[in-house]
Amino acid sequence: MPEKKKVPKRIAQTVMNSLKGGVVPRIGLPYITVGRKQAIEALLHDVDIIAEGGATFRFIVGRYGSGKSFLIQTIRNYVMDRGFIVADADLSPERRLQGTRGQGLATYRELICNLSTKTKPEGGALTLVLDRWISAVQSEAIRESGVLPGDPALASLTDQKIYAVTASVSEMVHGFEFARLLSSYYRAYLNGDDETKAKVVRWFRGEYPTKREAKEELGVNIIITDDDWYDYLKLFAVFFRMAGYQGMMIMIDELVNIYKIPNTVTRRYNYEKMLTMYNDTLQGKANYLGIIMGATPQAVEDRRRGVYSYEALRSRLAEGKFSRPGARDLLAPVIRLEPLTAEEMLILCEKLSDMHALLYGYARALTTEDLATFIKVEYARVGADLNITPREVIRDFIELLDLLYQHPQMSVAQLLESEEFSYAKSEAVSDQADENYIEFTV
Repeated sequence: MPEKKKVPKRIAQTVMNSLKGGVVPRIGLPYITVGRKQAIEALLHDVDIIAEGGATFRFIVGRYGSGKSFLIQTIRNYVMDRGFIVADADLSPERRLQGTRGQGLATYRELICNLSTKTKPEGGALTLVLDRWISAVQSEAIRESGVLPGDPALASLTDQKIYAVTASVSEMVHGFEFARLLSSYYRAYLNGDDETKAKVVRWFRGEYPTKREAKEELGVNIIITDDDWYDYLKLFAVFFRMAGYQGMMIMIDELVNIYKIPNTVTRRYNYEKMLTMYNDTLQGKANYLGIIMGATPQAVEDRRRGVYSYEALRSRLAEGKFSRPGARDLLAPVIRLEPLTAEEMLILCEKLSDMHALLYGYARALTTEDLATFIKVEYARVGADLNITPREVIRDFIELLDLLYQHPQMSVAQLLESEEFSYAKSEAVSDQADENYIEFTV
């Protein structure tokens, strides 16, 4: 048995609060990750491709509470540790891929606001990345030339290196203005001009409402709009690579909000934008860029309103003739999540039980037999084989732990035999040994 990791109380508290509230914690995932080995390996293969200059696009499809967002967050944490910059956003009625009232631009702004690195995982890393880039270029110039800080020759050498980066970016679509703004930021950095730096960052965030205002304040005749925001993400991906990162991973969840759009034409525009992003990555028109989108099966497969209602996407994404439950092609663009097994859920409950005991400072009293009984009851519910999700089981289990902690006189048996649970005990899931589970740890 591998030695149990000791979880810091701050992380344990965040994990417990998030899971009990039905949301995925942004920290602490390595302590509770079980299963999904093949899906994770497939996504990590994409990471290697991106680091070598390629681009990838994946859909992760699963029911509400199936672990879709959990898997996305797990990959997010892993790629940040590998030196990637990550941007993530959830779609909503106000945030789409395309819109007539700035909904696409709102998604771009959310992504840029949530830019994260290993040293700034909570988001808001754009200014940090820009400053780190300039500092790294200056250090490289000193190392290569041997000149001392303050030497006038250093500024000239640094200028040449900055120009090499901006020149490469300027060759891309909208790259000329992007490169000019990078140069403006560099000059402001050297001169200690925080006001101009803030204006450039504001432009990069897509916050200038009119071209006139951008022209007056920064001298550029263009602003980021609903129609072209994705082009700037491609520019950022290349720039981040030149700034010393491995690449950029974009994660967009809650694709169901496009499925819910009532207007057929508006939905179609969103699917057209999705097709553009998909084609760009797979045809080599993007570099150092990975895109992951999370969706429910209905949001993808519904032929009337879902992704498959747009024939160009359906023909590219539809599952082949040989894949089936238990034998999915995880190298395909769409990764369909299989339910976690009862054995994997048992392992997860053991981890949560240990974490709960550590957090509240008591000796864990639940035995493996208690945990197995809980899992049997959960999986014996009518229709559990098709409908039960990790979210439901986890919320029930944390509630069980909380009650046992707050009411020491109660027992697991008493709680499981209460009216709320007794109806579910018609058939117990067979209790197989757990030696065959596979656990992934970042």
